[in-house]
Amino acid sequence: MTEANLRRRSPRAQIANGTTMTASAEGHTNYGNPIVKTSPPYNRARSLVILAGSILLATASWMHTTSVEDDTLPESYALCSPDGRAIYTVDDNDSKVQCLLVHGDRIFETGSLSEVTEKWIMKKQELHDAELAAFEVPLNIKYIPTGSIVVPGMSDSHGHTLEYGASRLLALEGSRDSAAAVARVRDYILADTTIYNDTSRLIESWGWDHTAWSKAEFPSFKELEADPIVRGRPIVLQSKDGHAQWVSEVVLKSMLPLPDKVEGGIIERDDKGNPTGVFLDNAQDLIKKPPLTDMDRLQRFKSAVNDALSKGLTSFHDAGLDPVSLEFFKRHGIIIQSQLGKLPASPLRYVLFRLPIIRIHGMSYFDETAEYWGDKRSKIIDENRLTARSVKIFADGALRSGGAAVRTFDVLLFEPYADNPGTNGFMRIDPEVLYEFVPKFVSDGWQVNIHAIGDRANSIILDVLESVLNNELKGANDTDIRPRIEHVQIIRPEDTLRLAKLGVIASIQPTHAVSDMWYAQDRLGPERVKNLYAFRTIIDAGARITLGSDFPVEDMNPLAGFHAAITRVAPDGRSPHGPDGWFPEQQLTRIEALRGVTIDPAYASFSEKNLGSLEPGKIADYVVLSQDIMSVEADKIIETRVLATVLDGRPEYGQI
Repeated sequence: MTEANLRRRSPRAQIANGTTMTASAEGHTNYGNPIVKTSPPYNRARSLVILAGSILLATASWMHTTSVEDDTLPESYALCSPDGRAIYTVDDNDSKVQCLLVHGDRIFETGSLSEVTEKWIMKKQELHDAELAAFEVPLNIKYIPTGSIVVPGMSDSHGHTLEYGASRLLALEGSRDSAAAVARVRDYILADTTIYNDTSRLIESWGWDHTAWSKAEFPSFKELEADPIVRGRPIVLQSKDGHAQWVSEVVLKSMLPLPDKVEGGIIERDDKGNPTGVFLDNAQDLIKKPPLTDMDRLQRFKSAVNDALSKGLTSFHDAGLDPVSLEFFKRHGIIIQSQLGKLPASPLRYVLFRLPIIRIHGMSYFDETAEYWGDKRSKIIDENRLTARSVKIFADGALRSGGAAVRTFDVLLFEPYADNPGTNGFMRIDPEVLYEFVPKFVSDGWQVNIHAIGDRANSIILDVLESVLNNELKGANDTDIRPRIEHVQIIRPEDTLRLAKLGVIASIQPTHAVSDMWYAQDRLGPERVKNLYAFRTIIDAGARITLGSDFPVEDMNPLAGFHAAITRVAPDGRSPHGPDGWFPEQQLTRIEALRGVTIDPAYASFSEKNLGSLEPGKIADYVVLSQDIMSVEADKIIETRVLATVLDGRPEYGQI
């Protein structure tokens, strides 16, 4: 075998043949020495050119996985069901119709075939000759398959775009223990010669879950160093809930010396007080990593969007864009506009013009140590399908990260943990900081979205918001500010009434309920656990909800959340309380769940005038599903396939 052929062989083959490899650290952070930023000064023009090239390169592979445009689809058409009324409009009356009439990127009319046809003819008669071309007669009619339905474009109210993309590159979810997680990292390294050869290249992933391991303990850097392939590499692995990171020895050494304590965070240590390589909540900020390139971000973005479209999502709310990621999304839009006029008419031109091909509502991350930016940064309102008009603030941590075995209790409760009576948990942020900055953001016109899990944390957030509404914004309409609490996992009944009174939106994740139900009672006790994921109690109190998944923490599929919301059982039909569901009295109805992934997220993002329902004048974002999720047996819902995902009246996934 020639030397060139040997270089092309997989690392596994080279190891088997005893080939010696050398790793190049060129262009990467040196984890053996103090990290020094050596990047050249930011050059906007050069950055735009590089990103344009990245988009062009990525587009070719993208077009293999996503339908770009149905060339047979005219500008105007009627989409109808052969089964009668099978289009769920999700209007104020939750109407069902037979046909949806699309003109350009908007919904022109809904109703029966005869009704939309008559409306079409009447419109033609009203127009002048110059306007008639777009209103062809007879009307072009498309039929969905028998048994299928149409729903408004679905939305996920809480997810993490680039983190999801990273999780797809190296998935750790489902690992049975730390050894299995390390084995996946090893396989990832061996599968790519470039990664194998470069021992200085940072390896990142997401999804390990110590609470699901047979021995529910945090891992350590020693387990990574025990594998000869993994050993000596910079590795940063995010936990499933996003509240902990597990790093290798190389990364750990680059962080030294470490502080004794971190406010709102934990550095895991062994019995001798030495750091083990696991950092929780605010302590994660200590981890030093080289910055992502725009090509890295584009690869992650592409993976997330492809999966989202295939699952029927036309928009999602990104719950925590850091400044660099937000700039990436903004530059993305600039590139699209600047390059459009230089390209000939072609599918590639169409794709570039349409990127990003999903609607993103971004929440800008709040850093309490940084200068206040609410009065300086401009809001983005639907520019190239990107909106960024809200701020994301963390109050406490995650229930999953707790447990007596790991000694971390970063969810603030009124009463002590059932599995550790010595603590009530803690806040990640001083309430005084909330009282200082929340009024500023609200006064400067930003929507405030606050992460809160524990019942005490939720109550404190409601105190803060009540103070803002009563003192700083006397007479303000809550529909003008629409504050949100992200997760609202444990909340007392009396505080659900305050949610409603204050107009605070409860951004909830039903799939969290069916994941956490297995250990929740041990952590909270038999009475307090009834206030965990109490969705029906929240709705009956008169509060607004919006549904999400917190991807990649949970499955991005909105139908998984729909199923969890109406059944309160795992996808396999099990729950701690049997097949009828875990606290079945907290189940949502199907129409509540459908509204929770359509019109409710639109309201929660100030976009209900254009999105969330299929009504005349609104944008033609819709999804064709293979079966009727509103009537099929509950255990069959997860089997539903997405036949087409349509934005602006044109399919971005599948065909119609």
